[in-house]
Amino acid sequence: MHEIGFIRDLAVVMIVAGATTIVFQRLRQPVLLGYILAGVMIGPHTPAMLVDDPRAIDDISNLGVVLLMFTLGLEFSVRKLREVGIGVLAVAVGEVGLMLWIGYGLGRLFSWTGMDALFLGAIISLSSTMVATRTLAEGRQRWQEFAHMVVGLLVAEDMLAIVMLTLLTAVAIGGSVQAEAAFTLIGHLGLFVVVGMILGLLLLPRLVDYVAGFDRDETLLVSVLGICFGASLLAAWMGFSVALGAFLAGAVVAESRSVERVLHLVEPLRDMFAALFFVAIGLKIDPAILLQYALPALLVAAVVVVGKTVVCSLGVFVVGHDARSALRAGLGMAQIGEFSFVIATLGLSLGVIGPFIYPIAVAVSVLCMAASPYLNRSAGALADGLSRVTPHSVKLLAGSYSGWLENLKPVNENAAIAAIFRRLLWHIAINILLVVTLFTMGAYVNAHNWNWFSLFGINRDLRHTLIWASALFLSLPMLIAIYRKAEALGMLLVEIGIRERFAGSYTQAIRNVLARIIPLVTLLALALLVSALGSTILPPRGIALSLGVLGVVLAVVLWRGLVKMHARLQAALKETLDKPGPSGRDAG
Repeated sequence: MHEIGFIRDLAVVMIVAGATTIVFQRLRQPVLLGYILAGVMIGPHTPAMLVDDPRAIDDISNLGVVLLMFTLGLEFSVRKLREVGIGVLAVAVGEVGLMLWIGYGLGRLFSWTGMDALFLGAIISLSSTMVATRTLAEGRQRWQEFAHMVVGLLVAEDMLAIVMLTLLTAVAIGGSVQAEAAFTLIGHLGLFVVVGMILGLLLLPRLVDYVAGFDRDETLLVSVLGICFGASLLAAWMGFSVALGAFLAGAVVAESRSVERVLHLVEPLRDMFAALFFVAIGLKIDPAILLQYALPALLVAAVVVVGKTVVCSLGVFVVGHDARSALRAGLGMAQIGEFSFVIATLGLSLGVIGPFIYPIAVAVSVLCMAASPYLNRSAGALADGLSRVTPHSVKLLAGSYSGWLENLKPVNENAAIAAIFRRLLWHIAINILLVVTLFTMGAYVNAHNWNWFSLFGINRDLRHTLIWASALFLSLPMLIAIYRKAEALGMLLVEIGIRERFAGSYTQAIRNVLARIIPLVTLLALALLVSALGSTILPPRGIALSLGVLGVVLAVVLWRGLVKMHARLQAALKETLDKPGPSGRDAG
């Protein structure tokens, strides 16, 4: 009978969800809003209770979180992150940080506990990717300039959301987190993301394309779902959330040539479990508690709409876009959604927030979702109205600022030099990160696999020597690449900076000296960084020096082979990232 009861509950949920989808499509409202309200109507807190076992629905709906994060990753794409630009990324960081601070202050104003206030700040800091992109699509605005900025902000926020989920988990479990512990946690998270992305980009897109070559949809679907849930379990095993693993798996699979086919296969499954997820959110809502906290919910919703609109609009304008587009981008970000529910669910599951936070989060999300289509449709009229009431002096100042930014952009020869400079810095930074990752992984192996080494009679010093030597020799291709790129960077800098009219006959000599010093200083700085991060696996001083000398000898002897090896890896990664993508997806 239990199985029949579950099927009955599932049937009720899906029938009601289907009906609300039709109704809310007709009303031109987000269907996610309909799912939540449907859950409230059939939930255990209303007289018309139609679901006997909400917990079973809630458990199965957790699959919706994993699939939701996986498809967000599929639509994320590393290419989109590269196209976001440092300016938009800075706007997203500023907006999320400011809304987090405002939310925390608002919670304290309500006399809530520090943890309740912190989670409120996190809940209102992240916009809804699903609501924003669907609103743009339904309004046929995806190709407009402001829509590209909205998509860029959402992409940046997706990455920040992963960082926030990890930090909130640490805070909730530990009760608090010190600055040193927070930086360590972010460092471990960053290393996990970078290693997972690089290894994944080298392997998984080719694997997915190979499986897609069989031309059997069920084989491809099962394979990518295996990647999705496998990555989720790996993230959980490493101490991170399953949402992080699913998101990274989606972002890596997004670089395959078969991504559109994968998305087409996964979307129906995602939509089904997402419907269950949002209905399950409604099932948890007690309307009585909602009425009790109606005033705080209305105030928080107003803060979300006004705060996000103002902060995003100002930020987008400051980085160089016109005021009208900036305002439309700000209005497009003025809502919260799926990440807010995940954060609220995290707080509840860990037992660190009050039961009233969840219904408030849902109420705020519902209000913002309902307002989002109207804000989007009235953006033009609102921009015209603000333009009419804005003083002429302010308009003149804004126009002058935009013109000044336009004149700062590098052109012709300067643009080419700036592009080369950025590319060299990126190559150096990525290779340094890989070297640091190898030594940090060595420290992780040393800390967590001591018993395994002891089975083979390996003592502490020998263990450190083996791990440190392995990390050093595996780093040789990257170390050579860092030296070569830093040498090229040094040559570029001295050509620009050392002019013959200042140095006279010593020009070439000074250039040669500085061109050699810059890569050596870079390697010295990297050595100090690696020594600090890998201090727990440093072998005895004499052995460390001997290994260093051996590493230099091997690098000289195997120079050409190691350069070719690194070039092949770089080419494989570049081929994956630079593949031509479908125009619709790339346009956001």
